[in-house]
Amino acid sequence: MPMIVMYGAVDCDDTQRTRAHLHARQIPFQEVSIDEDPEAERFVIFINNGFRSTPTLVIGEGKRRVVYTEPSNAELDEELKA
Repeated sequence: MPMIVMYGAVDCDDTQRTRAHLHARQIPFQEVSIDEDPEAERFVIFINNGFRSTPTLVIGEGKRRVVYTEPSNAELDEELKA
C-alpha cells in the first residue's frame, strides 16, 4: 500500500468525506491539518496554484508520488489500485 499524506482543514466537508472513506476501507494515512500547520498550509496553497484546496493528498514515495486535490472516492480508489 502506498504511503498517503492527507492535508485537510477542520471545517472542510471533502476532508471529512475522504477521511471517512479511507477509514472505512482500512487504508492507513497520515493527516496534516493546514489550520494548525502553517508550513503545510503554504504547501497546499503552492501545489494548488494559490488556492487553499482541501483535501490535498500526496500518494506514494520517492519518484512515484501523485498529488490529488479534492478527489472523489472513485478517483481515490482508482489511484490506490495502481
